[in-house]
Amino acid sequence: MNPDSQNVTDYTNNNTIFMVWNFKDNLEVRAFFNQVCSLLINLNNSANVRFPVSRASCVMGIGYDAWLRLGLPVPLPKELADFAPVVGEKHTAVSSKGDLHFHIRADNHSICYDMAAAIADVLTPVATCTEEIHGFRYWDSRSILGFVDGTENPHGQDREYFGIVGDDDPVYKGGSYLFVQKYVHDLTAWKGLSTEQQEKVIGRSKSNDIEMADEVKPSNSHIALANVGDDFKIVRDNMPFGNMSTNEMGTYFIAYASTFSTVQKMLNNMFIGSPEGNYDRILDFSTPKTGSLFFVPTFNMIDDFSSN
Repeated sequence: MNPDSQNVTDYTNNNTIFMVWNFKDNLEVRAFFNQVCSLLINLNNSANVRFPVSRASCVMGIGYDAWLRLGLPVPLPKELADFAPVVGEKHTAVSSKGDLHFHIRADNHSICYDMAAAIADVLTPVATCTEEIHGFRYWDSRSILGFVDGTENPHGQDREYFGIVGDDDPVYKGGSYLFVQKYVHDLTAWKGLSTEQQEKVIGRSKSNDIEMADEVKPSNSHIALANVGDDFKIVRDNMPFGNMSTNEMGTYFIAYASTFSTVQKMLNNMFIGSPEGNYDRILDFSTPKTGSLFFVPTFNMIDDFSSN
């Protein structure tokens, strides 16, 4: 039987809720986890029947510490571990705790809200939601910085090839590595740049999203450092978010990958630099506040988890 993957290769939707939950100490949590596994299957099945054109779904990822605490199968997925900070000369990709991650998306925000509420009803007795981001589609898939986000994403069958674990780890075939970072932008500093200066930071034109020629593109531009070759791609599902009262405007970076080592290459290039010291210029305007690695099991695995 082919593995039934969670919905990690779909395209960005109009509305998203991202939630990170951490289990409380000194509590028995497995029964609640079993319940949320059953709920996850129910939410996705129901969404497919009730809202077939909305492309509504909920994807769950499990962190390294939670995998062990819950007594899930060993050996673990080959690259599942606690994310180690990537420390550059000037900027750091921080590490933050995450036991469970939920990526909820739909055209209609009401669907996202109801899914999030159902998950909270199950987990609140034994876990704390440490991050909740309400993302939205900003114009033609632009970030708050004003540039189109996700242009380098793979398409068609390549999304599955780069986003889903294959035969290299047969026990976990059909699963996916999920890495997330919450970036907060310094919009005052960013808006202080001219459009031409901003384009040099990104490596693309702002209005029509055309990549600069290699001989023109700065070596420390985001495009030059975040792309590590056509053989090493990820499925990004980044979403912008904004809170006027707290002046917290940012991007929730979310990457699904068949191997975490690809994401690690990107982070090393961005934060340490290539060559070392030539870090990603976008980091002068975008600060990561979180950084967590999860594994997204197949629905087959989740069904097994729910009954064990």
